[in-house]
Amino acid sequence: MSAHHHPSVPPFFARLRETGALILSGGGWSRQLQPEVQRNLRWYFSDGVFASSQDAVIITYLTLFVLALGATKAQIGLMASLGSIGAMLVLLPGAMLMERTGARKWLVIASGGGLTRLCILALAVLPFMASGATAVALAIAMKLVMDSSSNLSVPAWTSLTADIVPLEWRGRYFGTRNMAMGIANIVITLLAGQIITASGNSIAGYQAVFGLAVVFGAVSSFSFAHIQEPRRAPNPAAMTAYKPRELLQTLTGNPFFLRYVLAQMVWNFSIQIAGPFFGVYQLEILGSTAAIIGVQAIISPLAALPAQPLFGRLNDRWGARRVLNLTGFLVPVLPALWIFTRGPWDPLPLNIFGGIVWAGYSIANFNFLLSTLPHENSARYIAVFQALMLLSASVGAALGGVVIDLFDYRLMFGLSAAGRLAGHVMLFFLFRSSPPAQHPETGETSPPEDESREETPVTASSGEETADGGQSIPFHQDTAHPQVQDLGLSERPVQAGEAQTQPGLDARSDHDPDEADDPPAIPCGNDPAANDTTIDDSAGSG
Repeated sequence: MSAHHHPSVPPFFARLRETGALILSGGGWSRQLQPEVQRNLRWYFSDGVFASSQDAVIITYLTLFVLALGATKAQIGLMASLGSIGAMLVLLPGAMLMERTGARKWLVIASGGGLTRLCILALAVLPFMASGATAVALAIAMKLVMDSSSNLSVPAWTSLTADIVPLEWRGRYFGTRNMAMGIANIVITLLAGQIITASGNSIAGYQAVFGLAVVFGAVSSFSFAHIQEPRRAPNPAAMTAYKPRELLQTLTGNPFFLRYVLAQMVWNFSIQIAGPFFGVYQLEILGSTAAIIGVQAIISPLAALPAQPLFGRLNDRWGARRVLNLTGFLVPVLPALWIFTRGPWDPLPLNIFGGIVWAGYSIANFNFLLSTLPHENSARYIAVFQALMLLSASVGAALGGVVIDLFDYRLMFGLSAAGRLAGHVMLFFLFRSSPPAQHPETGETSPPEDESREETPVTASSGEETADGGQSIPFHQDTAHPQVQDLGLSERPVQAGEAQTQPGLDARSDHDPDEADDPPAIPCGNDPAANDTTIDDSAGSG
């Protein structure tokens, strides 16, 4: 009997479609959400997977590509430092642009997607146009434009993320999404490494994988363009919030936010002392090939796969602060252990350990940051936070390059380990309790949550279990991250958040029935940050 006439085929495909839709929206728990919320989550999920595929190529192999063009270690440090400085300079203009226009999605698509991916395409064709010192300089300039354009949209992207991912389920959703992004990262990193090695580590191999990254980026942009953005009116009056006095008030007027910023500046400075140089160390000191580096790079996301959903649940049960403390004291061990590596495969156990630890840290840190942000002027807080993180990261990357040139890699790894420990000790003692939770609509605060909390089921306003079968869909970053991992990572990237609206958690829908269900899809734009808002060097296994 043909499949067409088999009576069980239609129900089978219906169940398969529903199961796939639930997976893309984060899991079975998403049945409780309104259909338009599920739809956004699915497109956001798809965006993250293809953005991670793009970032797997750029984060792992861009530095090796620039080395192949003839760059020195000092120039590699300069590239990372300039990228961070450029990204820092555009964050406040990005937040102001978001406030003035209110068009968060299209700001992300134009800058974090379109311009960034045009630069990746330009890198792919660069060897046809230039060589030697000129090619190195142009590659560094393109990396600067990539980081700047990605971070121009970070405030808008994070604000939109906070609106479309329900607050009570962020841990589980990002745990599932990050796991899928990790799988994509593993597959593409390994594939790209094999392509480069099969080409004899030639420039042509790098060009081929950069072309592949452009394709993944286009699909990511297509997915992000289909997200239905909750209505947000322009707020030109908020421009006064970006005057120097008001920006200073952003830091001094919120003690929880100020403490978090200070600790994270030390943390990110220390991360980037070593962050840009793990691949260089493997290539020059350990004698690794591009294929070996690719295999090593996929070990971390592979180890993170079972850890992502585990830490997502722990984040929902324990709260972000406890998970952050659990993992934050383990991250400093990683660069210290790199001191003892001697051969190409020695980093293998470090990659496994690092993948697990960074999986928990990334989820908890992003959610903890969201909890420190006030309801009012959140875009300003996001921009100030990211700018200061990038400033500290740029100084760290520059210092790392100088330390390697004047001394050696061991001192560089030791300084990174000590600084990370200092940064997390600051965070631990400055936050003996969680920041007060804010009501998503009013911005009013409630007492900090110090005890383990039970999971609270979310009920859809209709009371029905719905799974939108139509076409539908964070965290840093990084691209890798971002990505703010993407700066070296985000991840995430990720890497801040905004007013913590919770679409789908009450009877009110943020969906505007007058808007078309499917905005025009264009092949540009996506998640500019990885999964985290801090620099995450898990891609470098440290």
